[in-house]
Amino acid sequence: MRTKKRILVIYTGGTIGMVNTAQGYAPRKEAFHTLLDSLPELHADAMPLWDIVDMEPLLDSSNITVVEWNRIGALIAEHHAAYDGFVILHGTDTMAYTASALSFMLRNNNKPVILTGSQIPLCEIRNDARDNIVTALLIAACDDVHEVCLYFGGRLLRGNRTIKYSADDLIAFESPNYPALAEAGISIRYNRAALLPPCQGSFSIQPMQNTPIGVIKVFPGIQFELFDSIMTERLRGIVIETFGAGNIPGHANALLPIIRRASDNGTIIVVCSQCPHGTVLLGAYETSSALKDAGAVSGYDITTEAAVAKLYYLFSRGLSGDSIRSRMERNLRGEITV
Repeated sequence: MRTKKRILVIYTGGTIGMVNTAQGYAPRKEAFHTLLDSLPELHADAMPLWDIVDMEPLLDSSNITVVEWNRIGALIAEHHAAYDGFVILHGTDTMAYTASALSFMLRNNNKPVILTGSQIPLCEIRNDARDNIVTALLIAACDDVHEVCLYFGGRLLRGNRTIKYSADDLIAFESPNYPALAEAGISIRYNRAALLPPCQGSFSIQPMQNTPIGVIKVFPGIQFELFDSIMTERLRGIVIETFGAGNIPGHANALLPIIRRASDNGTIIVVCSQCPHGTVLLGAYETSSALKDAGAVSGYDITTEAAVAKLYYLFSRGLSGDSIRSRMERNLRGEITV
């Protein structure tokens, strides 16, 4: 008889475990545990064994910070040897950020780490929470998955490739530049060619430091000189969301001296695209060549969520500026297409 896999569920808060109170929906761990225990599917013979641990306090995901990333990572590291996989129940608003962060923090991780949540709480008669929890647990027990993923609305996506796409659809997440790792229909069909292979080396965790990082979104008529005051030596990294393949307005003469000065001060400037699909190619157009000449690096097809998390991770490793710039343009965890 095959030994059942053991999965640790980490409940961070979010819509999935909320119940209706006099003040509106709010997380209540005791009520949520009772709901979970009442679901026969979670105790079926085909399901892995599972335990649950609650973070304190339970949070709306809009309040998740680097501190919570470290706490989630520490829980996984603490229990890594005892469990075959992990499911993280998380609010949807910042789930893609947490998934991206964990993908970098968990070094040489060969176990499934599956983030999921819901748009409708489990306490409601009609909800998407039940399937997301059940299927995430089954995926967390799969021997073919060796990475941090996000399961939602019938699809398994690479964690550091995801963006939240909809605030009210049950298919709330997209992976714009990478195919789904699995699709859950009558059966769970894995796209094994898209999955990361097993890692070599021993598992370890890199805690994140709360490094000053900013994001600027370029828009028509943007007055770049307004950002001059924040481009100080204290700002260690910045992600610029540009048009198309890395383009900025041709009249942006005010930006380039700011970027050049920031780069000279050691700030890492990463250029991403506002377009969900496609890649940044600095130098492909005249309007992007100036950014490259000023010291910016290309994020290629990385999401803003993953770019921010990757910067936190690389700064937390204590690397030199040149090493960080080089690694931002390299694929570390499947976050960019080479």
